Amino acid sequence: MDRSLCHLSPTTGLMLIPLVQGIRKFAMSAAQKPQIVFVLGAPGSGKGTICKNIVENYKFIHLSAGDLLREEQNTEGSEHGDMIKEYIKLGKIVPVEITCGLLKKAIEKSGASRFLVDGFPRNQNNLDGWEKVMSQCVDVKFVLFLDCSEEVCTERCLNRGAQGSGRTDDNLDSLKKRFNTYSNETMPIIKYYEGKGMVERVDSNRTLPEIFEDIKKIFTPFISQS
Repeated sequence: MDRSLCHLSPTTGLMLIPLVQGIRKFAMSAAQKPQIVFVLGAPGSGKGTICKNIVENYKFIHLSAGDLLREEQNTEGSEHGDMIKEYIKLGKIVPVEITCGLLKKAIEKSGASRFLVDGFPRNQNNLDGWEKVMSQCVDVKFVLFLDCSEEVCTERCLNRGAQGSGRTDDNLDSLKKRFNTYSNETMPIIKYYEGKGMVERVDSNRTLPEIFEDIKKIFTPFISQS
């Protein structure tokens, strides 16, 4: 007996319409998930500067985990402000529940389709929390890894602090703690994504124009295929 949809009885066909519509709706919602590119690198590797250039040229929304946390800590009456301030001062990673909550809120509020998430996930706990809260809501496309030496990063951060960045962690003592955290906790996350073939590495020791030449080679094909 031919059981193709073309040969179903009118009654059976009508019964299947809601099912087909449901499948189509599910497929469309999956296709419309916000696309995420994680941007990872050591303190001073140029994450904020590079993200600004990508936003200008490729129309992404830039979400900096650090900026969201600093904004929250400075918000009058914030439930977590004092705790965030202490974690940042000590060079420690803020609990994932707080960071993930701020990122999720920012993504939902924006309503955009493409995001650069800068400075996250920074450790295994961050990654686990992201997978738990966000894995069904968004589509992580790849990790942009800005690979930069500690010497160059330190010089950039100290110069930034001397020029009045306003960041309490742009000093030598905090930087040492931050680099230690980065090496021990963030690099394993980069290695994890590398093992999944999801890392695009860029040498960010160089000048911005040189770096952005490599960025274009990554993002131009990505945008054209999305």
